[in-house]
Amino acid sequence: MTAAFTFPGQGSQTVGMGKALADAFPMAKAVFDEVDAALGEKLTAIIWDGPAETLQLTENTQPALMAVSIAALRVLEAEAGLSVARDAAFVAGHSLGEYSALAAAGSLSIADTARLLRTRGLAMQKAVPVGDGAMAALLGLDYEVAVAVADEAAQGQVCEAANDNSDGQVVVSGDKAAVDRAVEIAKAKGARRAMLLPVSAPFHCRLMQPAADAMAEALARVTVNRPVVPVVANVIAAPVSDPDAIRKLLVEQVTGTVRWRESVANMAAQGVTHFVEVGAGKVLTGLIKRIAKDATGVAVGGPGDIAAARDAILAAR
Repeated sequence: MTAAFTFPGQGSQTVGMGKALADAFPMAKAVFDEVDAALGEKLTAIIWDGPAETLQLTENTQPALMAVSIAALRVLEAEAGLSVARDAAFVAGHSLGEYSALAAAGSLSIADTARLLRTRGLAMQKAVPVGDGAMAALLGLDYEVAVAVADEAAQGQVCEAANDNSDGQVVVSGDKAAVDRAVEIAKAKGARRAMLLPVSAPFHCRLMQPAADAMAEALARVTVNRPVVPVVANVIAAPVSDPDAIRKLLVEQVTGTVRWRESVANMAAQGVTHFVEVGAGKVLTGLIKRIAKDATGVAVGGPGDIAAARDAILAAR
């Protein structure tokens, strides 16, 4: 098995995502219905009709992106003959996408995943008052240099590497004043670009500890099964299958760095040659092309993507 299935995180959402799948395939529509039922509301109305401002609320974005990913996966299973257990060496997701990956591998039920992501989104938003925190993308600096920039910018506040997305693409997160300083320091150190991101909270830094505590409580109440294939966890960039370890790492992920560059590089080093991004957008496919340059990447977000994904899966068998 030389394929890995990856699941996108926040930033890939668009109004209308997944609707073509639901309209064309009953098994996709069933996933959206299950998410609506789990949340006790019509999240699908927000996903498909907007407004964008409501979809972009973290509490909605996170379960919405998971719903699209699992709907697309169900179509791949039915129409392309995909079996995660047979065809994937690993599954992995970016930030909230790790929950989608766990659902895809049977570690979490769809209903529990939807509720966990609603809790996660609300807790992450509440952890820091709006305006007190910020995130910034530092482009063109190596990870080690970006970490040094964050350390220099902290000056007694919080400024940490939140996402190591690919070579030369690192996101820092923390107190607004510290992140502002990091932008200026990065420019002085030769960053190609350094810019604040339009986010509502400073994700993946220790300011998110209240959200991590909330997730520890929520995860303790759900059943976590052993996944049918290993899940590459964000915070260790390595595969995990033990349910207790999965719980622990999901809690750590709230405040920890998303080590996506290392995660992809490690999967490639272990023989993965084909990466199938399942869900909205093509962000991860673009990152993977920069990390694992010899690998094949395809994205599956609509009915027109199924054939290419099937071919990639067949090639990887």
